[in-house]
Amino acid sequence: MSTDVLDNAHAHEHAHHDASSTRVFGFWIYIMSDCILFAALFATYAVLGHNYAGGPTGKEIFELDGVLIETFCLLFSSITYGFAMVAMNKGQRQLVILWLAITFILGASFVGLELKEFSHLIAEGHSWQQSAFLSSFFALVSTHGLHVSCGLIWMVFMMLHVYRHGLTELNQARLMCLSLFWHFLDIIWIFVFTFVYLLGVLNG
Repeated sequence: MSTDVLDNAHAHEHAHHDASSTRVFGFWIYIMSDCILFAALFATYAVLGHNYAGGPTGKEIFELDGVLIETFCLLFSSITYGFAMVAMNKGQRQLVILWLAITFILGASFVGLELKEFSHLIAEGHSWQQSAFLSSFFALVSTHGLHVSCGLIWMVFMMLHVYRHGLTELNQARLMCLSLFWHFLDIIWIFVFTFVYLLGVLNG
């Protein structure tokens, strides 16, 4: 009888492990689809990024100091999320919540600075309607910012789930998926910073 109970327990644990692995694998597929989306946006910017229609160039409107602060916020948020994953592997629930909260603050700072940049550009008359360059710029950068915002909402829900239910296997799988998503956005931003801002200022 006891052997049957142990076998059932092992089978149940194995089923949960398989479900978690399937969930993470499925999220990898989503990440690949998002890669296609951003590749299309980068390609659009590459084609339209020099069509200024008599308007300003990137060199004239980009302020690298502010963008560098945005970049540091997002880069450090990836580091702090890494600390959250280390704490998760050690079973330290309170530290997971703490590091997620710090990550959230850094990510929210990034979004806030980006919105400030957009509002400044629009106030100066440089909206997405002015030229193909600005249309492709706003499309690419705002899509990334929208993804970061979705990640922040997801992060809030994860903090609540971990606080209420602890580091269950399901919550660990969710945190792993969020980790993939967050680091993916970090990598995309490095390309945005280099391809859009840095080259825009150097070659504008």
